[in-house]
Amino acid sequence: GSMLVSKIKGAITIAGIGKFLSASLTEGGALQQSIGGVETLFGNSADKIKKAASTAFKDAGISANEYMEQATSFAASLVSSCGGDTAKAADIANTALVDMSDNANKMGTDMQDIQNAYQGFAKQNYTMLDNLKLGYGGTKTEMERLLQDAQKIAGVHYDINNLGDVYNAIHAIQEKLKITKTTQEEASTTLTGSFGMVKAAAKDMLGALSTGDNVFQSFENLMGSLGTFIGGNLVPMLMNIGISIGTVLGGIADRIPTMLPAILDKIQSF
Repeated sequence: GSMLVSKIKGAITIAGIGKFLSASLTEGGALQQSIGGVETLFGNSADKIKKAASTAFKDAGISANEYMEQATSFAASLVSSCGGDTAKAADIANTALVDMSDNANKMGTDMQDIQNAYQGFAKQNYTMLDNLKLGYGGTKTEMERLLQDAQKIAGVHYDINNLGDVYNAIHAIQEKLKITKTTQEEASTTLTGSFGMVKAAAKDMLGALSTGDNVFQSFENLMGSLGTFIGGNLVPMLMNIGISIGTVLGGIADRIPTMLPAILDKIQSF
């Protein structure tokens, strides 16, 4: 009996089943907690956040759990700024979360630094505004300047004391700078962007397996992401490498007859 158990443990370790189960349970537990937070803070509009979270792997380059964790981090202040209108708050939250990812992709800033900045804005702390690299420093005065610039672009008055206005103003500036929708574009057209989509979809799959929710849909999302990464980006790049190497080698072969006499002369003079 002890020998049999030992053999089974060894097989599980070799196959990586233990790590897989552990990862699935961890992601599923975090997902349940995030869903609970969304339902509490967004109330009747929680389904809007959940729906947006289900496509966050391609829209924002993050997993559903990461999406909901960020949404809940500033939800209370956002709902308050919207006068208790949870539907409006959910829409602004989605805009802000996609803007964060677009900024990270376009500007090359660490996602955590951007998330910290947005969470700071919820507390009227603007010291990390420069993390967004939009041309504004980390002060309240600079945030006011951003709101004024956004007002000129959108023709809408933005109040610095209203979190929803702050997030919408940042969106207007990023739209002006053509930063918006870069995450979606990179997820389908670049190697790094499509790989990020695969990683987020894989996390969603792990969470779905342990919660039992949307299992097949998450599987389809993962397979679709892998198809985009491998067929749409990885294979074409590998083919380009092969073609480029062939071109270089062909060029060298063509030049050898003309280069050889000069090389021989150099060797002889040496």
